[in-house]
Amino acid sequence: MKSTTGQIHIGISGWRYKGWRGTFYPEGLKQATELQYASGLMQTIEINGTHYSLQSLDSWQHWYEETPPGFIFSVKGARYLTHLLRFRDETATVACANFFAQGLLALKDKLGPILWQFPPSLRFDPQHMERFLTLLPRDTEAALSLAQQHDQRVKTPYLEIDRKRKLRHAVEVRHESFVDPAFIKLLRRHKVALVVSDSTEAWPQFEDLSTGFVYIRLHGTETRYSGEYSDASLERWARRIESWSRGTQPADARLAAPDLQPPRAATRDVYCYFDNDAKTNAPFDAQRLMERLGLHAHQGGGMKAA
Repeated sequence: MKSTTGQIHIGISGWRYKGWRGTFYPEGLKQATELQYASGLMQTIEINGTHYSLQSLDSWQHWYEETPPGFIFSVKGARYLTHLLRFRDETATVACANFFAQGLLALKDKLGPILWQFPPSLRFDPQHMERFLTLLPRDTEAALSLAQQHDQRVKTPYLEIDRKRKLRHAVEVRHESFVDPAFIKLLRRHKVALVVSDSTEAWPQFEDLSTGFVYIRLHGTETRYSGEYSDASLERWARRIESWSRGTQPADARLAAPDLQPPRAATRDVYCYFDNDAKTNAPFDAQRLMERLGLHAHQGGGMKAA
């Protein structure tokens, strides 16, 4: 019987944290095997190192090899693009080519959404966002074509694909000016997801649906990146995820464009990442949410139809 829900992937933002050793990671576990251990308990992980610098091809290949079949990585876009160039400079195309040439395509079937996080100081500018969204490759063939424009900053480029695959992009914004129907229309036209962001910070929190998947980042409940999610809070997120996976939206969804009908979808895939990494909350909260949804490690979202 055809599933009535989309694929649900629950996981963590990053995996290499000193404070997790002896808490989430058992005493004596070698640092080199932390990804293998974490991926055996999660369904997905955000690669955050890509936000700060280009990664070696060896790292990309290691990440693929050390994770189980069906595992999914999301990849955080380069800060150089989102925070410094902000996709405004003419060199943004080459910088974007470097991002895709570094080894991203070596993740093959394990490559999930690409996360583009903009800084709190960036205001909504329709023309700027249009240029940015237009630059994003929609599939691996387009990404390969873009990657071929890389420069010497990529020491060992990876310029091949195993087959043509669709690419998914999600945008996280942190300035209130983005709570604008015009922004939602742009995302829908380009089929890019709005990141549903939960935080103690004064960042906008809105949940408009813009494409065939939903991307959630849970940043903490006490201060930025810390604070355990309560049972009641996890129950609330579980119910929202169930609604989104069925192609609908929660009745109390916070919307920037309440008068616009969301794109129709029989089901939606959902990716949810816990970013409350301080005090080792993230991996345990992720496991608790998976349990509420009846999911298992690297099962990849097999919620049974009701």
